[in-house]
Amino acid sequence: MAAVYDFVIIGGGTAGLVVASRLSEDPSTSVLVLEAGADLTADPRVNIPIFYAALLESEADWKFQSSPQSGLNGRVLGLNQGKALGGSSSINAHVFVPPFKGAIDSWEALGNPGWNWNVLKDYLSKAYSSPAVAQDVKEDLAIEDWPGLNEAKGPIQTSFGNGTHPIRKAWAELFRSNGQYNAGDPFIHSSVGSFSCLASIDSEGKRSNSASAYYKPIEIRQNLHVLTNSFVERILFDESKAPKAIGVQYSLDGTSKTAQATNEVILAAGAFQSPKILQISGVGGAELLEKHGIDIVMELPGVGHNLQDHMISYTSFQAKNELETKDSLVRQEPEAIGQAMQEYTATQSGPLASLGVHTYAYLPLPSPDRIALLELFTDHAPKDPQEHRATREYYDIAKTTVLDPEQPSAAYLSAMGQANYAKDLNNGSIPTASLGKFVTLGVMLSQPLSRGSVNIASINPETPPIIDPSYMSNPLDLEVIARHLLGVKNLAQSPQLGKLLEQPLKFRDPAADFQGNLEAAKKYARDNLISMWHFAGTCSMLPRERDGVVDSNLKVYGIKNLRVVDASAMPLISTANLQATVYAFAERAADLIKQDWKDE
Repeated sequence: MAAVYDFVIIGGGTAGLVVASRLSEDPSTSVLVLEAGADLTADPRVNIPIFYAALLESEADWKFQSSPQSGLNGRVLGLNQGKALGGSSSINAHVFVPPFKGAIDSWEALGNPGWNWNVLKDYLSKAYSSPAVAQDVKEDLAIEDWPGLNEAKGPIQTSFGNGTHPIRKAWAELFRSNGQYNAGDPFIHSSVGSFSCLASIDSEGKRSNSASAYYKPIEIRQNLHVLTNSFVERILFDESKAPKAIGVQYSLDGTSKTAQATNEVILAAGAFQSPKILQISGVGGAELLEKHGIDIVMELPGVGHNLQDHMISYTSFQAKNELETKDSLVRQEPEAIGQAMQEYTATQSGPLASLGVHTYAYLPLPSPDRIALLELFTDHAPKDPQEHRATREYYDIAKTTVLDPEQPSAAYLSAMGQANYAKDLNNGSIPTASLGKFVTLGVMLSQPLSRGSVNIASINPETPPIIDPSYMSNPLDLEVIARHLLGVKNLAQSPQLGKLLEQPLKFRDPAADFQGNLEAAKKYARDNLISMWHFAGTCSMLPRERDGVVDSNLKVYGIKNLRVVDASAMPLISTANLQATVYAFAERAADLIKQDWKDE
């Protein structure tokens, strides 16, 4: 006998647990969540911030990989996604930053009424709590100009990540000196410029994620059932009339089971798994489904297309010896780890309580670069877009973003320590950690024009999809990121940051010193850019005639009782780290679902 619920949610991740929590507030509504991973809420690798890297490539990670990327010299990149209760909010790097106003307003401009900054910022406030900050530490946190932290009182707990650090004031002073300082709380005042960033770390120095904040406090609700280690195989449909989602087939302990949904099936499996599950269930492009012998339930060519991601390049500079960094932990020095563990155990503070990412800046390019790019945008305007029918609209949005001095085309961050990562899974080697102390400046491309795809490789649900992000396939992306990279050295040489770094500057990687050469910056980008794991767009909320998959209520076109609520439904990627945006997106989705069923 199949279990019967009002709502069956596929995926107990960042978005799925938000929706489950909100829908189950009504005791008369029954909710089932199916999560493929385990409950790791008690795992120290999840809870202690600095250990997040130990979760990558572990049982808590789907361990996806890109196909070889021609735009990155054939490199294969690791694409980490959370496979645990809480999803990627259980393995991410804790950065909690808002989207820029213009990016969210573009959602509405793409054909989604009601999806704009003024609406979404209220849902941001519903998702997280602002930290309590004593007046006497505001200056050290570089938030003394904030008129007051907003009154957000949501489940996700935030902090300024283990308190003060000299980089915060130096960063604020640098951008104040060049007129690019954001003087307010960026969750309220959306403007270009620098700010001290929040982390999804609570006042006790522990990770705050959808599992700990949204689910654990309400797990005793009788009307909410969460099944972990439950692998969804396909969505079940009644096709006697217009197709209608009626349940889910999943495997648990090697046994295939079904769960019936009397109201809705809600797909929240992420930007890779959501399109895969739709395709295997018969929803997607006809050519792909026919190739694999799958009966077509609904032809929607946009399923699996429009994949977007943020790419980042890290440049590390040798820091002065007295500066506090994470480099001894990166090198896994036993004495440093032992001391840090003692401090964390005693006071829930110290090096383990923060990842060392304290500052951000949302920045446009300098005027000469914007002028140079104007001609390039004209040269590379889409002529006859075949891949996705919203291509022209996306081009116009990116052009406006890049050429407008009041909009950011890149997000910059500082990290206290060297960045070590595998640049190419073809060989999998990770550089040996360097001796000394480092400050790393990261530059992230905020509005890429390159679009990729996610497609099933087999009808077997356990076979990973083919993921081709097509990084740097649009030449404009390389032009924009290379020009931003040219400016990194200037930031490091500034009097404000310069006082924290060895002078003259010592690059950890000499190839990152471009000497003002744009072609050298482009080569470095192709060799070194990696994914920020900010995947979105593969089940886009767009008009159907523009290859949309869901409408502005997140309902899958042509199918009753089926919605998508995760980053795959976002039609345009956020400005920087997606975490906060996904929470707000899911909060609004829960309200839309409640309203629909209230009206029934």
